[in-house]
Amino acid sequence: MENWPIFTIGFLAQLLFSARLISQWFLSEKSQKVETPVLFWKLSLLASILLFIYGYLREDLAIMLGQFLIYGIYWRNLNLQGEWHNRNIFFKSLVIVFPIGITAYILFLGSLQWSDLYKSENITALLIALGIIGQIVYTSRFFYQWYHSEKTQESSLPMGFWVLSLIGSILLFTYGIFRDDPVLVAAHFFGGIIYVRDMYLLKKSGERTESIES
Repeated sequence: MENWPIFTIGFLAQLLFSARLISQWFLSEKSQKVETPVLFWKLSLLASILLFIYGYLREDLAIMLGQFLIYGIYWRNLNLQGEWHNRNIFFKSLVIVFPIGITAYILFLGSLQWSDLYKSENITALLIALGIIGQIVYTSRFFYQWYHSEKTQESSLPMGFWVLSLIGSILLFTYGIFRDDPVLVAAHFFGGIIYVRDMYLLKKSGERTESIES
């Protein structure tokens, strides 16, 4: 498979994304309520860098758009948890320098034209639309989460986050099948299972809280 180096980057990114979900899942199972560990946001930032690179190499506008929109929200949640100032200089430098570096590369050194991202013999306009819509829905979960966290001044993952995650994941899973993208197919298949489980835990913890209050 001639594209295996590119797929390796994509799977590494999804491995980090999966690791963040697993860490969040284990912590939530332990406390029997939805938790948001610091590691969730640290892994999100690192995985986002790799997945953006993967999207660029795959000439996939949907993937690049999603990571571009969501990057700052990952950082903001780490800041809301009071952890940004505790990070080492290497991590901070990587998070700050990456968006500047990749933008400079695309503008001045990259051979990929923006028209290549939405004009391809192998990708129909309908498929591109599906990918972008799926990515917008999937990304909107973090804008909702950001609004909720700013309102409460506490980084948390409310029910709306998981509902949007599941809907967006279904759309991107479908997109990945038609796009012949094993990275997206594998990531959103296993991610969907965790989203359903967290929705159940959040509903269960809410019912338990109401029972105690009454």
